[in-house]
Amino acid sequence: MKGRFIYSAVLIIVALGLVLWGVPLTLFTPKKVPSTTSTTQPDVDDELTNITMEKKILMVVALKDFRHEEYFIPKEILEKADFSIDTTSTEKGIAVGSQGDEAIIHIGLDEINLENYKAVIFCGGSGMANELDNQNFHKLAKDFYENNKIVAAICVAPVILAKAGILEDKKATVWSSALDQSLIKDLEENGATYEDSPVVMDNKIITANGPDAAEEFGKAIKELLSN
Repeated sequence: MKGRFIYSAVLIIVALGLVLWGVPLTLFTPKKVPSTTSTTQPDVDDELTNITMEKKILMVVALKDFRHEEYFIPKEILEKADFSIDTTSTEKGIAVGSQGDEAIIHIGLDEINLENYKAVIFCGGSGMANELDNQNFHKLAKDFYENNKIVAAICVAPVILAKAGILEDKKATVWSSALDQSLIKDLEENGATYEDSPVVMDNKIITANGPDAAEEFGKAIKELLSN
């Protein structure tokens, strides 16, 4: 017990002496070894963004009464091929299809950046028949076409491409019936060559004539995107 007291007293005296001589006691504390593990995380955001952009498709629907099959069937085919879909219309919100199905309008027409997309798809239906003279839709189709991107339309929507001026000297199809050939006339008056086929491809323009062709239409777009 006496030895411990003497040892402690000596340590205190030595410490006081060092302080009086101006020697910092921190010299005798163990130094921390710098960590070799970097806390900087690799910046992968840009790479992920680029990958996403390379796999994005824009789909265009009427805000009311878009045709169910012409939207959901191609969308499913493309999503199964790992493409990401954005949907636009005349305004943001919820679009309601002819069978009551809903589509979320992710992006407004004034928010679209062409560089983010590989293709644009115009879906048909009775609601789209009311949008055939929509100048914003015409501009959208023309912008995609002039930037060498895929432009696709089904049912009545090929008329949008025709009125946008991108079907001149191109082969295309469109919805028609025995009693109504007016949309064929719209195509031909705008310089297109009408073909009576479910799906027609002319370079990077794909057209289809209605809901029964929706699956073939979606597969044709997927195949062209893969080339």
